Amino acid sequence: MTIQTDKPRGKSTSPWFYVPSLYFAEGMPYMIINAVSVVFYKNLGIDNAQIAFWTSIINLPWVVKMFWGPAVDIYSTKRRWLLTMQFAMCLCLAALAFSFQLPTSTFFSISLAILLVGAFISATYDIATDGFYMLALNEEKQAFFVGIRTLCYRLAIIFSTGFLVYFAGNLEKSTQNIPLSWSITLGLASVIFAILFVFHFFTLPQPELKNRNQSENTRNEIPFIRVVRSYFAQRGIVAILAFILLYRLGEAMLVKIATLFLLDETAAGGLGLSTEQYGLVYGTFGVISLISGGILGGLVISKYGLKKCLLPMALALNLPDLFYVYMAYNKPPLELVYPLVSLEQFGYGLGFTAFTVYLMHICKGEYKTSHFAISTGLMALGLMLPGAISGTIQESIGYPMFFIVVSLLTIPGMATIFFIPLDEEKRSEAS
Repeated sequence: MTIQTDKPRGKSTSPWFYVPSLYFAEGMPYMIINAVSVVFYKNLGIDNAQIAFWTSIINLPWVVKMFWGPAVDIYSTKRRWLLTMQFAMCLCLAALAFSFQLPTSTFFSISLAILLVGAFISATYDIATDGFYMLALNEEKQAFFVGIRTLCYRLAIIFSTGFLVYFAGNLEKSTQNIPLSWSITLGLASVIFAILFVFHFFTLPQPELKNRNQSENTRNEIPFIRVVRSYFAQRGIVAILAFILLYRLGEAMLVKIATLFLLDETAAGGLGLSTEQYGLVYGTFGVISLISGGILGGLVISKYGLKKCLLPMALALNLPDLFYVYMAYNKPPLELVYPLVSLEQFGYGLGFTAFTVYLMHICKGEYKTSHFAISTGLMALGLMLPGAISGTIQESIGYPMFFIVVSLLTIPGMATIFFIPLDEEKRSEAS
């Protein structure tokens, strides 16, 4: 479906009017597909191995989005692409909400298919939104709004994993009907996307209209092979690839199972949190800690440099995984779960910030945007594959031993830090 949206407008719109909402709309579907899905499948009794495997496999569109990125770049406009994807996401979330009313025997497969379609829509929206951002804002405004867009993306995480999950948990209590509770919750998400679509339809500027002729002239000049060749021709590329794929190996194994562990009954080795409690522990306080860690990480790196900060922040990312070992063995009270999960998420914010800065650090030359897309695609691959097998491993060895394995798997990623090239850091920071 193509939505005709490019109508000339006489007055430019302030970025304050659309940048926050664009990036809120970017974060919300990603979290519903990757994090909230783990919660509602667990609520509905799907086993851990299936949840971890299938909710990891549906990450595939973010792994391969680099391959259709050029199409978004040269066909139609970024504005039209992102509006079409917003409208499609509204329909996708509505279909997901309806799927909860299907018979249990067909719900799981149909809902997964809808989530996979949603993942392709969301990944395409990411490409279009980032491209629109760079076209609509000059370099000075891009630098100014980078913190705003990140904050709004994080707010979408809180809204999705915090408010929506908490809302569903309350509905579960009042209705005693889990499928109906999630149908209402995801129906609300669909309505929010409908509102965002209408809002952006009338407010987004037209930065590409003046460049349309240029786009037509360059339509047959896709330098994709050149881009890929230049990326893999970098000095130290083997170490760089190992770093990208292994740096978050422990986190990739942990991310799906942490949610299942918090929600699982104590008899099954979990902590037995309710959906409502999980929304507060992980989706609200945990995400606030994640945001705080990310902000602090950026400030520290800007002051001391990436080279000095990378290893300490990698330790901050990985050492708190031991908290899950402690919780699995000791089953602490809820009052202690809050700070332990928050500290783990704070360390994750620090470590992920350093990782992101390094991915930008290795993007050089005229293909910086494409290089970053390749790096984030590889990053998504490094999350998808370990996540897909994490549930099977956990079910075979139990939560305590699984979290010990996770802690050990953090070591290879940290070891790669000693081999990756960082000698051009000063030039990168100065730019």
